[in-house]
Amino acid sequence: MKNKLKESLQQGNSVYGPFCKIQDPTIVEIAALSNFDFVIIDMEHGPFSIESTQNMVRAAEARGITPVVRVTENNETLILRLLDIGVKCIQVPQICTKTDAESVVKATKFFPVGERGMCRYVRAAEYTNIEPADHFGKANNDVMSIIHIEGLEGIENLEEILSVEGIDVIFLGPYDLSQSCGVPGQVHHEKVVSSMKDAVALARKHGKAVGTFTESVDNAKKWRDIGVQYISYAVDVGLVMNTFKSITSQLKK
Repeated sequence: MKNKLKESLQQGNSVYGPFCKIQDPTIVEIAALSNFDFVIIDMEHGPFSIESTQNMVRAAEARGITPVVRVTENNETLILRLLDIGVKCIQVPQICTKTDAESVVKATKFFPVGERGMCRYVRAAEYTNIEPADHFGKANNDVMSIIHIEGLEGIENLEEILSVEGIDVIFLGPYDLSQSCGVPGQVHHEKVVSSMKDAVALARKHGKAVGTFTESVDNAKKWRDIGVQYISYAVDVGLVMNTFKSITSQLKK
């Protein structure tokens, strides 16, 4: 299956998708039927295992929405296991240096770009249904690597990080960045917004797509207009909570 999300970003389109913490493939189907472009299966802050993630990926593929997986850490073995189950979009948190970014590429790409472990007896190769030359030869183009810049160290090293070949999206994490700026949770504070705007401009100058997390339509549109293409819109549990509370507050007036 082609990586439609990667193709869309390369065409200059803006794309939207929620983080998912609910471990039921139903939520992925609902996101797809609601016309989101992708879902981010959140292993870092969610309770997912490899097995539950695999079922979420299957649901996404069945409904034609792109599954992205945010891993718990920049870990070569974990990334390999996710790639082997067919994940094409890996999102890696807490990237602070050029070396961090290089390790992501090393884990997500086969030779000659990286050192991803080779095995064709996996879901990604359709359990050997795909010829080795096709699987190993085309995977580097299909896989998308997304890295989180979440602190001032990453912002300060962004120029060097952007020099790493094989990184597709620079994701700016406003909440962790607010903590690094000394204003924890204040994602609209001038310190945070200014740092993010500078980072967007620098990344776009280097031809990289940029992503961020938003919690309102107005904020999503604001960052889209600034140049952010990959827009994560809120979290499934929060969207359900807000909808439920809105309904009950009206019913119980």
